[in-house]
Amino acid sequence: MTSLVLLGSLTPVIVILAFSIPVTKVFKAKRAPFVIAFIGVVYAAIASTFVFYEVYTSGRPLVYTYGGWPPHFGIDYEVDYFNALLGMFTAWTMLVIVIYSHWYGHHLDEPVWYYTLLLGLEAGMLGCLYTGDAFNLFVMLEVLGISAYGLVAYHKDKGEAVEAAAKYALIGAVATVLYFVAVVILYAGYGSVNMAVLALMAKQIAIAGSSIVYLTLFALALAVWVFTYKSAVFPNHFWLPDAHPEAPTPVSAALSGLVVNVGLYACARFLYTIFGRGSLATPYREAVLFTLFVLGTVSGIVGALMMMVQRDIKRLLAYSTISHMGIALMGLSAGFIGGAEAVALAIAGATIHIVAHGIAKALLFMASGVLIDAAGSRDLDEMRGIGRYYPLTSVALIMGFLSLGGFIPFIGFYSKLYIALGYLEAGFVLGPILIIVISAISLLGYFKAISALVFSVGGEPKQKVEKRWVEILLLAMALALLVLGIVINITWPVYASASAALAPDGVDTYIVGALEKNTWTISFLGGRP
Repeated sequence: MTSLVLLGSLTPVIVILAFSIPVTKVFKAKRAPFVIAFIGVVYAAIASTFVFYEVYTSGRPLVYTYGGWPPHFGIDYEVDYFNALLGMFTAWTMLVIVIYSHWYGHHLDEPVWYYTLLLGLEAGMLGCLYTGDAFNLFVMLEVLGISAYGLVAYHKDKGEAVEAAAKYALIGAVATVLYFVAVVILYAGYGSVNMAVLALMAKQIAIAGSSIVYLTLFALALAVWVFTYKSAVFPNHFWLPDAHPEAPTPVSAALSGLVVNVGLYACARFLYTIFGRGSLATPYREAVLFTLFVLGTVSGIVGALMMMVQRDIKRLLAYSTISHMGIALMGLSAGFIGGAEAVALAIAGATIHIVAHGIAKALLFMASGVLIDAAGSRDLDEMRGIGRYYPLTSVALIMGFLSLGGFIPFIGFYSKLYIALGYLEAGFVLGPILIIVISAISLLGYFKAISALVFSVGGEPKQKVEKRWVEILLLAMALALLVLGIVINITWPVYASASAALAPDGVDTYIVGALEKNTWTISFLGGRP
């Protein structure tokens, strides 16, 4: 019951706290915005942990029905193994980012709006991950998008930031409209937007008229395009190299480490839970997944190649995000290879990769923020050797890059390993080869950054970075990458369970979990409940 209450109150509490922050301007309380934001992210971290624990101990999804309306008739949050893990990971990483924001506060001329938007960003992310309703996913994508656009343009006195935010917002608005069209089409064809009901009906309608099949494919095509845009997968990656570097450094950490994961999660939810094996989309589903595998591969290679020519450290990290989203998508799209065990292994690897990349990328952006402050520049040529003056930050930076590069025993090695093993299990040798190629190319960009920041000889810091406690925070994140790799055999059941949630048996459990909340009998007539 506690977990259920926490799940239902999570989004409302964060939103209420976000809207209470501007009120503090009346009282001229300088620290109030941070304190309120801190309370919000701590609450989210605790709530998501309780939800995670409940799901993993009970072995069944946790369903909260808003307003008491059962699924199909109202909006619900449904949390299974997959989104329970991602939700907890997102909440705890946001807690670290908000703590880091306190150190970054000397760059914030309007902290009231910064922390308001940051809480809005978290509310949108957790809403997207936890919702069991396709229309509510649209609403939460809008909350997430609006918050992200505002945060990218936070330094509004910089033309580059405004331009990047405008580009991000313009195409982002088009994307969410297209997703809304997809939801309308699904409702027209199925009479429901509840994900569990859609999944059940997609299985029930084994023999359907061509019109609903075509409607389904059209809606699925629109939705998947939107999700690849949100996750910055080639060719929809063009907005990210401008938007993420121009945002405040903590925001860059959130955008590159967490926000892009929402698109990958939504892809998995649509292609495995709603329109998985046995649904009316089955004859075309493998073609869609193979296409995503190809796009993930190209994204991985393009991002890795582009890292090599970057002089701006934040743009280099942004292209790294594009590359790693491609690798994660390669794992999540493994459904086309056939073989339940092989697919489960690859998806588990992709889940690990989302976590490993999210921690490492948040760490690297925040570590680079310390060095940027000291050097007074984001240009690698002007930052040469600056890491020598901040040894703890440099150690954390190197460990983050080593994890992204896939070095043993960091968790980044095991994420790539399990994706590769999944493809090898199915006899698809090209998958592991491509992952090795992408990783090898990426190393050139990573070593370029490490060499410039840590091992090159340069000038002295232009300004002293105060509050060295932030270096301890960064080192703790780096050690987390190491520890998570060392204990992978212990934590493996968690990732395996997250993967199993997307398997046919897991989908059946997801459907039953939602429909048990419905006291009415759902009958199917003409494709409508």
